[in-house]
Amino acid sequence: MLRRPRRNRKTAGIRSLTRQTQVTTDDLVFPLFLIEGNNQKQEVTSMPGIYRLTSDLMLKEIEYCMGLGIRSFDVFPVIPDKDKNPEASEGHNEKSFYLRTLREIKSRLPEAHIITDIAMDPYSSDGHDGLVKNGKVLNDATLKILGKMALAQAATGIDMIGPSDMMDGRVGYLRELLDKQGFQEVGIMSYTAKYASAFYGPFRDALDSVPKFGDKKTYQMDPANRREALLEARLDYEEGADILMVKPALPYLDIISDLKENFPLPVAAYNVSGEYAMIKSAVQKGWLDGERTMKESLTAIKRAGADIILTYFAKEFAEGNRR
Repeated sequence: MLRRPRRNRKTAGIRSLTRQTQVTTDDLVFPLFLIEGNNQKQEVTSMPGIYRLTSDLMLKEIEYCMGLGIRSFDVFPVIPDKDKNPEASEGHNEKSFYLRTLREIKSRLPEAHIITDIAMDPYSSDGHDGLVKNGKVLNDATLKILGKMALAQAATGIDMIGPSDMMDGRVGYLRELLDKQGFQEVGIMSYTAKYASAFYGPFRDALDSVPKFGDKKTYQMDPANRREALLEARLDYEEGADILMVKPALPYLDIISDLKENFPLPVAAYNVSGEYAMIKSAVQKGWLDGERTMKESLTAIKRAGADIILTYFAKEFAEGNRR
């Protein structure tokens, strides 16, 4: 036999030389959950090792993670029920603890690349990503509310917004609004192909943002659809998105690959809470090797074409690389 592929696998040295996909901390974004108060740390029950943090502890966490080589963070607010209403007005309240913390992070840690979430559900008493009237989620009326959020967040100095609402036309609307108000340098990482997935459960526990009625299937994508993701990506590309995202990641590797092959923009993938929780649960049972499974999963996501991976494993991955 002239060709013996095993020759390139026989030692650790040759395997590292011929490895085609490498995940590094430069690829990772660490999602964080912010709560109101001081010196509080609450573990998310369904996400072992992940905590809700007050602003003082979040600043320390970001600084620590930057020391590990992680530079990008996506900050999600956990809004008390008392501050929620149907119009999600807390989302653009300049005195809110969320916007105050964003300003503080960018002031004290200017090198941290901070991404924010644009959607109504953390602030809405209905728990939906858009404005609800007569049992329906309204598309165009929602855009105006999302615009107020985007401007309020951009004013804190953050680097990039992440519209996760899946309303039609929101990328173009937000891009035009930001540009008109002088925020041309604020990027948009669009949740382009966000599927109506069963893998979001632990995240909704973390934010207490479960819909109060119905589900999100009228705006998030049907998990059965592949070509539709290309339509969403084409619209987001034409409307000015800087990064296209697929969410979730592991069950949608084909979608990540499709976007990578068809568009010249960076592709992000969100390794979501349910993916994280499944691995952690299996590790706790002794059924899987945690570190190997984590690395294999992240490698698969990058191999499929993701340039950027949002993952709750970011800190653990970085700490493992330091050992």
